[in-house]
Amino acid sequence: MSLHRLPLSLSAFSLLTVLSLSTMAQPMTFETAWQRLQTDSDKLAAADAAVQSKVFQVQGLQGMGGPTVSMSANAFAYNATLAVNLDSVNQRINQLEQQLPIPLQSLPIPLSVPQLPSTYSYNRQSTASNASVSAVWPIYVGGATDAARLFAKAQVSEAQADAAQTTHELATLLVQRYFGAQLAQQAARLRQAALDDIVQHDAAVGKMLAAGVISRMEQLQTKVALEDARRNALKAHDDAELAATALARTVKAQAPVSASSPLFVLSEGIEPLSYFVDASQLRHPGLAKVAARKAQAEQLHESGEALRKPQIFAFGRRELQTGPADWVAGIGVRWTLFDAIDRNAMAASSQKRIEQAEHTDAQARSDIALLVEKNWRAVINGQRQFSATQPGTELAAEVLRLRTVALREGTGTALELIDAEVNQAKVKTERAQAAYDYVLALARLLESCGLSDQFQTYITRADITLP
Repeated sequence: MSLHRLPLSLSAFSLLTVLSLSTMAQPMTFETAWQRLQTDSDKLAAADAAVQSKVFQVQGLQGMGGPTVSMSANAFAYNATLAVNLDSVNQRINQLEQQLPIPLQSLPIPLSVPQLPSTYSYNRQSTASNASVSAVWPIYVGGATDAARLFAKAQVSEAQADAAQTTHELATLLVQRYFGAQLAQQAARLRQAALDDIVQHDAAVGKMLAAGVISRMEQLQTKVALEDARRNALKAHDDAELAATALARTVKAQAPVSASSPLFVLSEGIEPLSYFVDASQLRHPGLAKVAARKAQAEQLHESGEALRKPQIFAFGRRELQTGPADWVAGIGVRWTLFDAIDRNAMAASSQKRIEQAEHTDAQARSDIALLVEKNWRAVINGQRQFSATQPGTELAAEVLRLRTVALREGTGTALELIDAEVNQAKVKTERAQAAYDYVLALARLLESCGLSDQFQTYITRADITLP
């Protein structure tokens, strides 16, 4: 084997290996890929878990403002010691004896006044236990409980908006990777087809050189074109393998997959700009998130206002024991007349947060409308760019036909035919790239409108596909 044939054999072997791997990949439609992504995505699962967390929080607060019943019990032992000083008592007894009309010692039977010890110590030890049940029931708290429940519901809405935004972003990511894999597959096929043709031309040029029909310089030029085609084919297949791997990991496929839904373009166009702008004002998750933030600010304001109002509550307590037991029940009122916090300033602060949310909503609507128009124009431009590739594709095909005829009749060279074949692969790749740009622009438009779930309908409506 000659030295210049060795790289060709190795390259062909590498290309055959890549092609065999591509053949083993399981075809997957875009609809199937989207269903798998919705089921298996960790990012969507995390967003859903955040929503469920807030939902459980709302459920946990449903009984807020109801009665609270608690039971307490304790057991204890004690040792008590009391020391009493009796000197003052002895002094008092002596004083009383002196005030008697006849001293006790002068009686027929003399008596002595008893003396108490100067101190006396008393000690007691015992054990005891008791238990009681108590209840508190807020009757009126100025609306604080309702504000807390509504605040939690607003947090659910915010989490749902975040989950919706995550869904739309993943839909666009899937479009990018799915049709990116499709584009890479087409580019690899086109580059491989061009390489196969150039290999045949190289063999023919070798025979022509041996017959003395062409010069050595023309053969060398053919070899250079062959090496360029081989490098381009290898790179295109590497890109296709990487794109396929990215797609497989996106949909969490255990085996390699290939994109079977073709690139497409809607030649009749899409809906007018006003349709998408109106949809974005109703369905964009960013606006839903701003609305949820505003609702939270409103409920924080209401909870602050509730602290200005009196609180009325019922209470009761009873000891748990046999026989007569101590108990108490009643109604209490609590009204904070003054504290160290400036309630007026706090109310003004919460009111400004509501105003902030309102201004944010207005700005977001303006920004979203501008983004929608930008993406809509990108789709329209993508359609025009794709249409503009049609004449070039037809021209490249005609040039290739003429170069083929010219070489057959001896009026053209193999290098000119090779250039025409490479140019045709390049033009077809550019056409596929234009279709990919159109599809990606459409996905971004639908994301900016909150309509990513309708992408499949545009695939169905497409009248131009690139098989």
